[in-house]
Amino acid sequence: MTGKKGIHFGGGNIGRGFVAEFLHNSGYEVVFVDVMDSIIEQLQKTPKYTVTEIGAEGETTFTIDNYRAINSKHEMEKVIEEIATADTVTCAVGPNILKFIAEPIAKGIEARKKSEPLAVIACENAIGATDTLRGFIEQKLSEETKANIKEKARFANSAIDRIVPIQDSDAGLNVKIEKFYEWCVESEPFKPGNPPDIKGVHYVEDLQPYIERKLFTVNTGHATAAYYGHNKGKKFIHDVLEDPELHDVVQNVLKETAHLICSKHEHIPRDEQDDYVQNIVKRISNPVLKDNVERVGRAPLRKLSRKERFIGPAAHLAEMGEKYDCLIGSIEMALRFQNVEGDDESFELAKKLKSMDATEATKDLTGLEESHPLFKDVKAAVEKVQKESS
Repeated sequence: MTGKKGIHFGGGNIGRGFVAEFLHNSGYEVVFVDVMDSIIEQLQKTPKYTVTEIGAEGETTFTIDNYRAINSKHEMEKVIEEIATADTVTCAVGPNILKFIAEPIAKGIEARKKSEPLAVIACENAIGATDTLRGFIEQKLSEETKANIKEKARFANSAIDRIVPIQDSDAGLNVKIEKFYEWCVESEPFKPGNPPDIKGVHYVEDLQPYIERKLFTVNTGHATAAYYGHNKGKKFIHDVLEDPELHDVVQNVLKETAHLICSKHEHIPRDEQDDYVQNIVKRISNPVLKDNVERVGRAPLRKLSRKERFIGPAAHLAEMGEKYDCLIGSIEMALRFQNVEGDDESFELAKKLKSMDATEATKDLTGLEESHPLFKDVKAAVEKVQKESS
């Protein structure tokens, strides 16, 4: 062992099956931090678990050990002590939870006992998630630490891409995960030093094209399949893509986002993006994943928000005067994802659509201003769904 230590906030499937796998394979001791009693207790009682990578060509299983777990709800001081002597802090908690993990990270940065700065990398499905986390952390830091922050911590945005399907009911801590992965991290924040040595991470100078390509292709395509599939009563994502009509719907949405990506990022050639799109469609069509439509569709309020997978690209296209009709179809289907058992946001969405008029609901759900060129078409979709739901 090299004595490296990585703190990871979030003991869920992405944390255990993706981030911890990479850290473990790179010689790190992993310290999981979570507020979920059941997950932390399981991790504390279980010295190892397995990660099984699944693909069309079969399965490969790895054993993960050399980890500890702390419940931040009950042992916050311990969490702070661990961060003070850690090499990296990562998180996979969901963008809405970043503000809650900022305080222990800030206190850990204040208490740093290592001469090298702490590497902070948020692993969330959101653009600029580490920047967002940094903003919350800096609110909790002393003026002195903020003035010399580069000596204490370096913050790098990342783009992650790996499908974690619904797990077996008796899986326990074991995780099944897609064999394919992409984890891109900004290299610039670590200069003049070196970035953390994590096998499998692709360090890049300009992350924006990778984040947008991933969010507006993988996430847009995946969620489009889920929302159209839910509307048609399909169970799994591969069932959706086997339906010729729905397959074409997903392809047409991704033609619009591909046009945006290649227009914004000129160094991404059209043929390369076309290949990327077809690889993504092939990945999410994989029946081995048994990827549940409701799992992929959950959290519609977040997915309909301003910088997310539908409004984000559609707004860019509208500003460019380009076509976005197919994305409006995805937005309409996301608006129909209401009152789905096990998903609180789908119930909240139904309440908002019932209690607000179309203009108010469009502003609230999407963050668009009335003057934005996309607003009227999204409002029309909202009105349509409201009428049909009443």
